[in-house]
Amino acid sequence: MSVLVVAQRFFSSQELTLRKLKRFNLKMKNQEKIQELQILEQTIQNLLFQKQTFQMEFAETKSALSELEKSSDDVFKIIGQLMIKTEKSKTKKELEDKLKITELRLKTLDKQEISMTSQIGKIRQELMGSEE
Repeated sequence: MSVLVVAQRFFSSQELTLRKLKRFNLKMKNQEKIQELQILEQTIQNLLFQKQTFQMEFAETKSALSELEKSSDDVFKIIGQLMIKTEKSKTKKELEDKLKITELRLKTLDKQEISMTSQIGKIRQELMGSEE
């Protein structure tokens, strides 16, 4: 066998080894991306649960504020197991503040949802592109 044939076989086996190594690295990167995707999906699921909770709180507060407007000057507030008479203006201010804070939280959660959805889309595209 000539030196040329031996060298050719050696380089062929080296190329094959390099290709296998590249495929293995690609699989590892894909595994990492899949794990990242799963974490993001869990996080967005938790975020959506929080958002739903704040939406309910927002609706309840808005409803309470609406009922407060209809009521007379006698207003009662439930604290624990007690119902206490309170000033209408003070309660109205508390509810308005709570409404503002809840609305801000909802806006923040919306922004986080958009950001995470974008990240999830990018990772999915990367995974789809690497499969080709």
